[in-house]
Amino acid sequence: MNWQKKLRAQPVLYWCARNMSFWSSISFNLAVLMNLLVAFFYPFRGVRGGTLEPHWSGLLWTAMLVSLAIVVALPKPHGVRALIASTILRLIFSVGLQPTLFLLGAFNVCNKIIFLMSFVGNCGTFTRGYRAMVLDVEFLYHLLYLLICAMGLFVHEFFYSLLLFDLVYREETLLNVIKSVTRNGRSIILTAVLALILVYLFSIVGYLFFKDDFILEVDRLPNDTALPDAGESLASEFLHSDVCRGETGENCSPTAPQEELPPAEETEQDQEHTCETLLMCIVTVLSHGLRSGGGVGDVLRKPSKEEPLFAARVIYDLLFFFMVIIIVLNLIFGVIIDTFADLRSEKQKKEEILKTTCFICGLERDKFDNKTVTFEEHIQEEHNMWHYLCFIVLVKVKDSTEYTGPESYVAEMIKERNLDWFPRMRAMSLVSSDSEGEQNELRNLQEKLESTMKLVTNLSGQLSELKDQMTEQRKQKQRIGLLGHPPHMNVNPQQPA
Repeated sequence: MNWQKKLRAQPVLYWCARNMSFWSSISFNLAVLMNLLVAFFYPFRGVRGGTLEPHWSGLLWTAMLVSLAIVVALPKPHGVRALIASTILRLIFSVGLQPTLFLLGAFNVCNKIIFLMSFVGNCGTFTRGYRAMVLDVEFLYHLLYLLICAMGLFVHEFFYSLLLFDLVYREETLLNVIKSVTRNGRSIILTAVLALILVYLFSIVGYLFFKDDFILEVDRLPNDTALPDAGESLASEFLHSDVCRGETGENCSPTAPQEELPPAEETEQDQEHTCETLLMCIVTVLSHGLRSGGGVGDVLRKPSKEEPLFAARVIYDLLFFFMVIIIVLNLIFGVIIDTFADLRSEKQKKEEILKTTCFICGLERDKFDNKTVTFEEHIQEEHNMWHYLCFIVLVKVKDSTEYTGPESYVAEMIKERNLDWFPRMRAMSLVSSDSEGEQNELRNLQEKLESTMKLVTNLSGQLSELKDQMTEQRKQKQRIGLLGHPPHMNVNPQQPA
């Protein structure tokens, strides 16, 4: 927070830091453009400055002016792209392709320096000490990117091709492709070691029993191989320094004229035994066996059925095909594919959680069904995560002597790294709606209780009247018994209504 306050006090650095994503996009687009120019026009022989016809030159100038007018009047991205494209084409045909590529590379280096300034401005890398700066992998990555840009500018244009790997850094899908190999790297390495062990065993068997079957066709280079033309390759001077030069006779030795060989001898010269030593057997089985669809049997000599080791050779080829090609290699591919599928499901699960779960309280979308507040209103108004972030920033930058009660409590919880002050699985809208429901239930219960009390009162009154009637009947019976009336003079008491 303190670094951000210092950053705002420096207008230039703050402006660079605000547009960090813009500088990153410019670097990537320049890298793609420079690689397209190198791929289509290297070694820069076809296009030179001033070779454009007059009407095409006028058309380019017109396109530049029109796109510039569009950018000035309506600064839209498409107009900016048209202006940049027309300007680059104008430079190519005015000063040449190589100077234009040099200018683009210099601009890319300057842009990457500005990007590094913005990165440092956002992250405060230099304020955390040299140890944190060295251990910051992202900072080191951008520093390496700048170094490659400088090497492409001052050493050779082919270094620009390494800048295209920035696409892996920018796209999460490609990062998952890399992680699918590195996450289960131990399993893949152990499976590869098993494959090497099997290749070693099959090489020993081939060296012992099928040594004469390791005959491969080769394409030999001619004796008078000449160097490529100048400018064709940077490494040509190193790769071909001891090769015969046809024009000057340098490094050439007098050779006797070769006699024409009969076809049989030419066929023999186009074949080589590649299992003279065990090491060559291992190299042949490893190189040709793993790259062939049917295993090592596809590159070895085809045996005749009359040979004594024909059955053993068939078993050898089939075992290599099933054990190495089908089982081991497919195990490696299966581990990679399963890991990539797991990474994709994890990504989809995270996206689903972010869409259907509140970041602050953790309540899911279905909790807000048939409520007065929808889930979208809840995450935008009640539990907006940026509001919580702004509150945390306020607590950090505010003087502790000016804290209110809630701010003091939250500051103490933040200091202890305690998140109990977050409303976990609670929301004011749900509490209010629940309380309203409870009040309605209480009101209904109270009305039912009142009606029940009225009914009980009525029943109590009727019960009292019945009790009085029963008491009166007993009294009458007692009076009749005391007077001694004869039985035929006994009068039935009045029945209660």
